Amino acid sequence: MKKLVVLSNDHAYTYNFRKEIIQRLIEKKYKVYLVLPYGKKVEELKKMGCEFIHLELDRRGVNPLKDSRLFLGYFKILKKLRPNAVLAYTIKPNIYGGLACRMLNIPYINNITGLGSGFNKGKLLKRLLLFLYRISLKKSSCVFFQNKEDMKFLVDKKIVKNNYELIPGSGVNLEEFQYKEYPKKEPITFLFIGRIMKDKGIDQYLEAAKTIRKKYPNTRFNIIGFVEKTQPHYNKLIQEYQEKGYVNYLGYQEDVKPFIEEAHCVIQPSFNEGLSNVLLEGAAMGRPLIASDIPGCKEVIDINKNGFTFTVKNSNSLINQIEKFMKLHIDEKERMGKYSRKKVEKEFDRNFVIQAYLNQINKLDTHQEGENENEFI
Repeated sequence: MKKLVVLSNDHAYTYNFRKEIIQRLIEKKYKVYLVLPYGKKVEELKKMGCEFIHLELDRRGVNPLKDSRLFLGYFKILKKLRPNAVLAYTIKPNIYGGLACRMLNIPYINNITGLGSGFNKGKLLKRLLLFLYRISLKKSSCVFFQNKEDMKFLVDKKIVKNNYELIPGSGVNLEEFQYKEYPKKEPITFLFIGRIMKDKGIDQYLEAAKTIRKKYPNTRFNIIGFVEKTQPHYNKLIQEYQEKGYVNYLGYQEDVKPFIEEAHCVIQPSFNEGLSNVLLEGAAMGRPLIASDIPGCKEVIDINKNGFTFTVKNSNSLINQIEKFMKLHIDEKERMGKYSRKKVEKEFDRNFVIQAYLNQINKLDTHQEGENENEFI
């Protein structure tokens, strides 16, 4: 049986956005191994037929000792399994998993889910990341990019040359996230979904909520997500904003669909994205969108047709776009939501992403079969 390894940094992320491609690979008689930190969604993936290997991973830290352990962990696991291919997602699996695959001569496919905030934290870290990407992606069978700007950046830096392809993010499962009728009742409800941390734009969202709620009491600003462990001060700040009635904090939710359904607009104020799954899911359910004017967000928004963009990191710009949205007639808002659904159907169906992966894996299969035949000639 052919073996395929998935390297990822989070159980919920892997289940929510990769379960369809994993299921297709299992149907194609691959033995799929998951290498990531344990979480409860691992049990769902095991029920699908996956084998699980626990490996600790510090998603946001830059501790050289921990990262060395991660690389050695990947190296030992991959050396033992000797899979036919490896699929790597997110920064550290891409870098350290890619490097291990290169050293072991194992075919691997990378997915750049976003370059990450490290590129904005000083020249030294940026140079280090570029060096690591250069050595880890050099022998990649294919590097998938989720937005054109990330792709252009790494191509211009000659990190990748001819082994890359642009895909529509993670895509969205249009059967799971179905269109829902636009809510007619008030209060006008805005929704933030994401990890609560600076780079996700939570400060801008909180400031906007405070200003808008004071001016327009018949509004509600919901927040879904957990506070990032490295930024615990947001626990106190969000509690303070909730006590003052500016926001409604709902914590982490496994199923965000009911909250998207009741929302009038989904807001994504992030500083960095590969391609925003939050926007794709909101759009699939027929909701207008407001987001930062950054790569990974602006691709999902046709301005004035299904939403608006605002200047990243600028609370006043966000406030202006929220007010602009609020002044629209309910029928205009509903039309925006319907346009959102049509746009994702046309451009961001997850089946497009699945097919891109299957095409690349089929190429690897054909190449490996050819090599095996040559051994007997």
